[in-house]
Amino acid sequence: MKPVLFSLFNINIYGYGTMIALGIITAVIILNYRGKKRGYDEDSLLNMEIFAVVAGVLGGKLLYLITDIKDIIENPALLKDFGQGFVVYGSIMGGAIGVFLYAKHKKWDILKIFDLAIPSVAIAQGIGRIGCTLAGCCYGKETTLPFYIKFTNSPYGPNNVHLIPTEPISAVYDILMGLFLIWFAKKNEKDGRVFGLYLCIYSVGRFIIEFFRGDEIRGFIGALSTSQFISIFTFLIGIFLFNLDKFKKAD
Repeated sequence: MKPVLFSLFNINIYGYGTMIALGIITAVIILNYRGKKRGYDEDSLLNMEIFAVVAGVLGGKLLYLITDIKDIIENPALLKDFGQGFVVYGSIMGGAIGVFLYAKHKKWDILKIFDLAIPSVAIAQGIGRIGCTLAGCCYGKETTLPFYIKFTNSPYGPNNVHLIPTEPISAVYDILMGLFLIWFAKKNEKDGRVFGLYLCIYSVGRFIIEFFRGDEIRGFIGALSTSQFISIFTFLIGIFLFNLDKFKKAD
């Protein structure tokens, strides 16, 4: 765990921000490579990516504000640091809206562009979770199992305690999911299935990992965490998109 990777000209380079940036760059490279093979213009793809990243940041921040509104009301100082406090589902939804609006503007097929973009998003999420590991956020519950992670100078998670390694587990899960979706996209030609499969796989993984998370700040709706509650609906949407061709035939 290393919140600060190194200092450059007396400026701290943080592990979390570096991994987020690396995740975005990796996603852009993969998406541009796959997009050009499908006939998309590289400049247009780059514009869409910039639009999606900005929308994703705003979406992640907005859902954080909604989720933790009580804490923010009690301590408005939490709003001072824009770089802290994001919810991944909010970023996914914000980014999706950004892609949708740009694709509409370009008159691209919405499902095709989502199918193209989503494997890159999954890989970027996985790299971002490495940043969580370095920072010590999104940490797991205490454990007595031999498979654990221990932070020594995390500003977010408990230090010198054996914790379930939820961050690296999520990182591996997301990256493998992205690679699987790239493979699946080569075998499947039905629009919406890659995106639908992503929603299903991610929702199941996120729902399960939430049981092992120890950071209570992420908010709850009844007995479920906010992310678990959202996962139920994203899973259902994923099932619908994956079987969209069947529903069309039924009509």
